[in-house]
Amino acid sequence: MTTVPLKGDERIDQLYSQTIQIIQSPTVFSFSLDAVLLGDFAQVPVAAKTKIVDLCAGTGAVGLLASSKTRGQITEVELQPRLADMAARSVLLNDLTDRMTVLNEDLLMVTKTIQKDSIDTVLCNPPYFKDQPTSKKNPNPHLAIARHEISANLNQIMTVTSNLLKTNGKAYFVHRPERLDDLFATMRDHQLAPKRLRFVHPKADREANMVLIEMIKSGRPNGVRILPPVIVYQADGSYGEEVHQLLYGN
Repeated sequence: MTTVPLKGDERIDQLYSQTIQIIQSPTVFSFSLDAVLLGDFAQVPVAAKTKIVDLCAGTGAVGLLASSKTRGQITEVELQPRLADMAARSVLLNDLTDRMTVLNEDLLMVTKTIQKDSIDTVLCNPPYFKDQPTSKKNPNPHLAIARHEISANLNQIMTVTSNLLKTNGKAYFVHRPERLDDLFATMRDHQLAPKRLRFVHPKADREANMVLIEMIKSGRPNGVRILPPVIVYQADGSYGEEVHQLLYGN
């Protein structure tokens, strides 16, 4: 690991199950379980020629976690300068500068930097909530942009995803089950066919509060597979076996 400077209240976190270290800040942004689950769910090609883009990258957690699965090139795209800087320093911290790049730019403009139809895999942990006048937003602007569709809405993000992907390229998203209507309609509008879904439940007797989605560009319609659910917590409040292993290893 390379030593990198930390700013203010930043800290370095590491999942016990991973060697990857990620710079975090509780007052700016910290990744959560959705990023860990998406990084695990994504099936990225191993080959060194693989090109991967992580949209709405935040501090880079999803791309960094996926980096252990591939020898390919990963580009992280993050609008907010402070988060992009943290992501870039995490890339340096993990000695991944030969395979990972952080672009501090608006994802709506990213096809001016990254060639269209050139990417094998897109990863995205997007804002979950619509930006409506009645929406109650976090007073922390970093968190407000991460959680609400302030800088880019679902349709715009799917447009960019489709533009980036090669034919038969795959995208992996994590989102909220209550937005599935929007997700399916928007995917269809942009030639993205859902292929695998996995619901995440806080407990076995609770409704799902997250959904993991694999989609393919120009894929055939239908044939969607619903995988066994992820159960985050057991009845006694301890982590379920799968989540515990993701966070702490064996």
